[in-house]
Amino acid sequence: MEAHTTPFATLGLSEALLTAISALGYKDPTPIQQQAIPAVLFGKDVLGIADTGSGKTLSYALPILQHLQEEKWTVQNRHVPVLVLVPTRELAVQVEMVFNEVSAGLPERVKTMAVFGGVSINPQMIGMQGVQVLIATPGRLLDLIDSKAVHLGEVKMLVLDEADTMLNLGFKEEMNKLLALMPRKRQNLLFSATLSNAVNDITQVVLHKPEVIQVTTDPQEVTLIQQRAFRVPHERKGPFLRYLIQSHAMQQVLVFTASSHSADHVADKLVKNGIHAKATHGKKSNHARQQALAEFKAGKIRVLVTTDLLSRGIDIEFLPYVINYELPRSPKDYIHRIGRTGRADRPGEAFTIVTPEDQPHFKVIQKKMGQWLTLESTDDVDLQGV
Repeated sequence: MEAHTTPFATLGLSEALLTAISALGYKDPTPIQQQAIPAVLFGKDVLGIADTGSGKTLSYALPILQHLQEEKWTVQNRHVPVLVLVPTRELAVQVEMVFNEVSAGLPERVKTMAVFGGVSINPQMIGMQGVQVLIATPGRLLDLIDSKAVHLGEVKMLVLDEADTMLNLGFKEEMNKLLALMPRKRQNLLFSATLSNAVNDITQVVLHKPEVIQVTTDPQEVTLIQQRAFRVPHERKGPFLRYLIQSHAMQQVLVFTASSHSADHVADKLVKNGIHAKATHGKKSNHARQQALAEFKAGKIRVLVTTDLLSRGIDIEFLPYVINYELPRSPKDYIHRIGRTGRADRPGEAFTIVTPEDQPHFKVIQKKMGQWLTLESTDDVDLQGV
C-alpha cells in the first residue's frame, strides 16, 4: 500500500488512521491538531486552549484511537479505559459522532458511547457492556456509577472537553467526585476555550507537567465574519427580525435570544408570520433538541432560535447567517454566538439588533472585542406588512 504523504502523516499517526481520515475528507490538520496529536501520542498530559470550531475533538480522538489500537488495554467489563467529560448533551453527541466516523474505517471497531441526562437511564446501563470510549456529562455519569453500571477504577485516559463551560455550569463538585474515583496514574487532556481562574484551579489538580498549547483566535482576527448592528426600538424588534430574514432571502439562519421563554416566543411569532422556525434550548427534551438541530442542518427548518447554553454545542460547518435578537450577558458569549458562522474558510454574516436600552451593554461588548461597529439607523425601514 502506498504510504500517505498528507500533512497528517507528519504527526505520527498510523497508516490505518491516515486512511480513515483521508476517506472522510480531512486534508490539513488545524493548528491545535498539529500540536496536540504528537503530544498525546507521546503520552504527555495536555492543556489545550482553543476556540470552539478549531478542530479540538479530532486532536484528541485520533491519538486516543491509536492508543486503543496499539495498547489493546484489557480491562474488566464495565470498566472504561477512556473517559471524555463534556458539559452538554449536544457536545456529547457531536464527540461520539467523530469517534464513530473515524473508527468505522479502522481494522478493529472501537465501542464508543455517549451518556447524558434528560433520557431514560436504563438503555445506557445496558449499553455500557464493553464500552472502550465513554463520553459523558458529569451528572449522568455519577448516576450510572451509583447504579454500578460503570466503574472508573481502570481509566487510562481522561479528557475534559470545554472545561470552562463545565465549570461555568457548576459542575466542579461533580468533577471532583469523579476524579476521586479514578486511578492516579493516567493520561489527562484538558481543553478549554478560555483560561479562567477556575480552569487554572482544576488544571493544577488534574494535569501533571502538561504540554500547554494555546491556539485562540483573537476576536480582531474574525475576518470571515461580516458584522452589522442595527438600532431598533423595542416595539419594532419582531417585525425587523422578519424583515432581515426576508430581505436577505435567508434560508438557514441561527437566531440567539437571552432566555428559553424568549426563544419560544420568537419562534412562535416567526411561524405565525409564515417563516418556518423552531426553538431549541435547555428546557426542551433531548429528543426535541436533537431533532430540531438535525432538521436545521438538513435545511428542513429555515430559522433555529436558541440560547447561549447551546451557542457552543451547535456545530454547523457552512452556516451563512447568525442574528443576535437579544444581546448575551457576556462578551465571550457574543464571540461564541457569531463564531457559529464564518467557519471552514467560508464567509458568514452576523447581525445584531440593539435597542436604545441595549446600547451601553453593546458598547461594553465591542470594547472587549476591540471592534467597533457603526450602529445603523432603521427609522426609514418600512415594516408595514412584514
